[in-house]
Amino acid sequence: MEKRKKRKENNLLIVFVKNIILGKVKTRLAKTIGDVGAFNIYYELFSITEKASQKVNVDRHIYFSDVIIPSKWEGDNKFVQEGEDLGIRMRNAFQNGFEEGYENVILIGSDLPNISKETIDTGFDALQNNDITFGPAEDGGYYLIGMSKMNTSIFENKPWSQSELLAVTLKQLKEQQQSVGFIKTLNDIDTFEDLIASDFYKKNPKIQEIIASKTILKY
Repeated sequence: MEKRKKRKENNLLIVFVKNIILGKVKTRLAKTIGDVGAFNIYYELFSITEKASQKVNVDRHIYFSDVIIPSKWEGDNKFVQEGEDLGIRMRNAFQNGFEEGYENVILIGSDLPNISKETIDTGFDALQNNDITFGPAEDGGYYLIGMSKMNTSIFENKPWSQSELLAVTLKQLKEQQQSVGFIKTLNDIDTFEDLIASDFYKKNPKIQEIIASKTILKY
């Protein structure tokens, strides 16, 4: 864990990223385009996430899957994710943010080609009048989750990476009488079908070239 810096304001953005290791990123996508293609695509998504998140005028906590990369997100607080599954890792990251005194905390992943400063800002805006906010993903999950107070139940016994994730979570929150806000739905890139259906692929010759490449790109 890198040294923590003093909190500047009440909003915190958490970014979950995977370390870019050949054969360990975008494994579902790799089944179609191979490990090298999946590696290169994930690096592009990783870079998009870094640039978009750095434009948001809030504090940031960056959580790497395995090891901190000092050259990425320079100036931000960086950690390694802790927990047996995704839910526990997310819960721990949120808990850390609230314990440090933040009032509104949002978490995003790093596989969204259309993530932007404006989308993340909209998420924080939605927390002004709601306990929880979600950015729904087209596959039935969510790419963004925000809370104005800690709710650990969101992260317990959930069907992670399944199409019913958001529906199951919303049912539970309704039973708890939690107020929930939503921002626009986006498509994350998990499979080849996701990829080729996206403008990220269709309107980007560089990405098409990456798919055809058999060599790990140099960055």
